[in-house]
Amino acid sequence: MAYISSVLTQMVAAVKKSAVAITRDFNELEHLQTSIHSDGMFATRSYNRALKTLSEELIKAKNYPLISSVKDTIPASGNYFMVAPIDGFANFAHGNGDFAISVAMFENNVAVDAVVYSPIFDELFFTEKGCGAFKEGFRNYERMRVAGSKIAEKALISCNADIEILQKVCALSPNVRVKGSVALDLAYVAAGKTDAVVATDVASSSLAAGMLLIKESGGYIFAVGETDIRSEDLNKVLFGGNIIATNEALKQKIADIMAK
Repeated sequence: MAYISSVLTQMVAAVKKSAVAITRDFNELEHLQTSIHSDGMFATRSYNRALKTLSEELIKAKNYPLISSVKDTIPASGNYFMVAPIDGFANFAHGNGDFAISVAMFENNVAVDAVVYSPIFDELFFTEKGCGAFKEGFRNYERMRVAGSKIAEKALISCNADIEILQKVCALSPNVRVKGSVALDLAYVAAGKTDAVVATDVASSSLAAGMLLIKESGGYIFAVGETDIRSEDLNKVLFGGNIIATNEALKQKIADIMAK
């Protein structure tokens, strides 16, 4: 990783260190013979341990505070890490591997570095603002670009929204997936594995890293229900929690059906 900054290198190291305990706990969850309530408590402890590890390790990259929930206050400096230790928490708690660790570093309230990592599938996605987005390949790091799909009816779309929005997405394409981790969904769009994401009521910590991956992969981002998509208001999406992310060819088609 010599060609990326030391800050991003340390962010990747922090994410992978937190993933060690998460993966161990995930394997333990698969063997728990207890109630759903007890499983939830076990998963919560895993979340808290991962958050603690990220807090301890990310300070090695930058001495910035961590934002992990809507209750956290954005610092006046605009410098902070926005983290989701286990995005897709319900999946994790039920022994489903569709979850991810998501970390974005902000400077002057702009996301400048981001990492999304799927521990169970060992998929790493990372980016620096203005430098493109990459995934960890078998031998090296591969540049990512959003898919070039042009036909909405054939698009593969991830959706994490209420039934009304889900029905609109299903009317657009029969290829709809509900995975339960928006951070991972966004990374997959950036990598060209999925054509679009539609999600509502999502925490900023789940969106931040994936949004930068999308932008650095040539994708477009706007809010669900937005009618004028000629320009992007990324802060509106980030803090509003309602997102459509896709490529240039599909953006208007998806925006139109969502605005109906």
